[in-house]
Amino acid sequence: MTEAGLEFGPLLRQLRSEASLTLEALAEASGVSVRGLGDLERGRIATPQRRTVAALADGLELDDADRERLLAVARSGRNPVHRPVGLRAFPRGIDDFVGREPELARLMSLAAQEAAGIPVVVAVCGPPGTGKTTLALHATHALAGHFPDGQLMLDLRGMDDDPPEYAELMLRVLKALGVADRDLSKAGPMGRPELYRRVLAERRCLLVLDNARDEAQVRPLLPGAGSAMVLITSRRMLTGLESVHRVPLGELSRTAAAAFLTALVGKERADADPGALAEVADRCGHLPLALRVAGYWLATRTGWTVRRLADRLAQEERRLATLTVGDLHVSAAFDLSYRQLTPDAARLFRLLALVDGPDTSAAGAAQLTGQPLFDTEDTLEELVETGLLNTHQDRYRLHDLLRLYARDRLRTEEPDADVEAARSALRRWLLETAVVAGRWYEPDHGAPPATWQGIVDLSSAEHARHWLQAEGANWLAALRAAATAGDHTTVVEVAEALHWFSDQWVFWGHWPEVFRTAAHSAQALGDPLLEATHLNYHAWALLICESRHHDSLARAAEALRAAQRAEDLPQQGWAHYYSAWVLTRLGDHAASTRHNHESARLFEAAGDLHGTLQVMTSYGHTLLDAGRYKESITENLRTLAFLDQVGDRIEPHISGFTRMNLQMIIGRAYAFLENWPEAADHLRTAVDLCRANGNPGIESRGLVNLGNALLAEGHRDQARDAYNQCLTLGAAADPTRLAEARERLAELAPR
Repeated sequence: MTEAGLEFGPLLRQLRSEASLTLEALAEASGVSVRGLGDLERGRIATPQRRTVAALADGLELDDADRERLLAVARSGRNPVHRPVGLRAFPRGIDDFVGREPELARLMSLAAQEAAGIPVVVAVCGPPGTGKTTLALHATHALAGHFPDGQLMLDLRGMDDDPPEYAELMLRVLKALGVADRDLSKAGPMGRPELYRRVLAERRCLLVLDNARDEAQVRPLLPGAGSAMVLITSRRMLTGLESVHRVPLGELSRTAAAAFLTALVGKERADADPGALAEVADRCGHLPLALRVAGYWLATRTGWTVRRLADRLAQEERRLATLTVGDLHVSAAFDLSYRQLTPDAARLFRLLALVDGPDTSAAGAAQLTGQPLFDTEDTLEELVETGLLNTHQDRYRLHDLLRLYARDRLRTEEPDADVEAARSALRRWLLETAVVAGRWYEPDHGAPPATWQGIVDLSSAEHARHWLQAEGANWLAALRAAATAGDHTTVVEVAEALHWFSDQWVFWGHWPEVFRTAAHSAQALGDPLLEATHLNYHAWALLICESRHHDSLARAAEALRAAQRAEDLPQQGWAHYYSAWVLTRLGDHAASTRHNHESARLFEAAGDLHGTLQVMTSYGHTLLDAGRYKESITENLRTLAFLDQVGDRIEPHISGFTRMNLQMIIGRAYAFLENWPEAADHLRTAVDLCRANGNPGIESRGLVNLGNALLAEGHRDQARDAYNQCLTLGAAADPTRLAEARERLAELAPR
């Protein structure tokens, strides 16, 4: 009887069944462990030792024919001729795979490369729970046709306390690839690396090294020649590996996350409440592991609606506990990485839960720990390397679920006093730095004083603007905390420092809250001048940021009364100025003009050049809105001449901001007069000034007005370009101008 094609495992199982022996009975009779027998029958050990086969034959009480049969199949397993290693022993986990199209396309492209005898090595890295192993499994099935000599997956157990050394892993690969025992013995431990490289160089196979601990574990397993492909998965970035293609994994897209959940819970339940399904996906942070747990939870609780789970996950303090089903625990996946951190990194990881905004900088993280900046950067990079922290440019961000996990660890491991000290240090630093950065745009301030010793670069107004915008969510949260704590002096100081900067970031969305909070703090301090000042700022924010005209007018009236109590002429002037602005928007040009004139009189009496400049600009705008276009042009040209006359007596950023507005008003006036070339010329100047001053909000208005003028003049392509430039400004642009630009582009699209 020929044994061609017969494998040892199935034959052993057949002979044991014929002998009516259980695994336990055969183990007792042969001296081979139950686990060893199971591995042999399942094919996990394809090449048993001769003495093991003899012991099994004795335990089975085989006759001479069956004994020789078993030995022959064992010998054929030890001496294959490039027997391909198939996928049959690979773990499950790809049936519900969704998304990752770009990553799969990249892997397919790399597998198809012929690199002159150089193996392709790819590292798939990402935080815990992102589906690295699942992607590797799916890719291995998809790539099987490229690797006729087999596909092999090896679990490197990188998260274990005692993961296997490379020598053990190398031996497992050689055995799986069918290298004869005599060849392994002949090579010996010292010669196996050379044998390993030679065998892989002769095979076109795919080797998956799953769950790698670090570079030291992986580097010896990488072939130096041949046409093999090695796919490594690891939570670590493995930045020390050379000549490696990197495929980083993060959370799924919103669409892919919804599709994944739908596949798990069924289309009918998903379609019954798509809003709740989206909430579940969002509260899982689009993390594949969390989505899988949520999907299994619903799949095994058919009486639950998707809405019920969404509401349960809405409770942040219970979310990680909810994301547990059977032996699948999202927090357990995080535990494995957290346990490998150094003490400094573990403490910083915990303290990052105190960051109120979505991300922070190294300088902000340094406030939490009290470490020097360079040491903090090293610690942050350890967290990035281990997959517990995401980074983009100079910002660091915890995934939402990792933030909750860090918060749990903080409560458990950090003393309350230390937590409060770290939180206070961060918030104090944020507010102090916001004051220094904002004063770049304030008259009579500018660059930080020589005595200031900060750890962020505020050496220019541009650097200050970048810091204020990047840390906006964090310093805003610190401002709220200061107001809640009754630190009204700090609240007022911060808002005052940011007053003129707010013109540079008009459409941020939070200025009404900032100045409303400051107005309340000013009232709490009982200072009518401060009250008038911040009521005026709030009037501006209500008008410009939220278009709440009547509320703005009422706030300006309050400011006027407070300024009169304080007997302060400039703030009285500003109250009239904001009233005039609102009335212009409401179409009451006569009343607006009266307030403008009164404002001008007060500013002149107080010798306030900045106020006088803004009133002059406002009056030109009033003339425009009243339909007096030629008078508006004349008035705005007069204001430009005034700016040239006073020169550096006006703060540079205020001067630049005013010039861009004046050019915009003149351009619009020429457009109403249908003088399109002049309109386009002034609007281009306005756009250039906006860019020079870093003001995308006003720039978006200029671009749409420019596009409209060019379109009216018949320059369709130039108009289309202006509208497209507006769209590129994104969230920093005026939302109404973005909508208008989209409408215009739709009208210009070929039909």
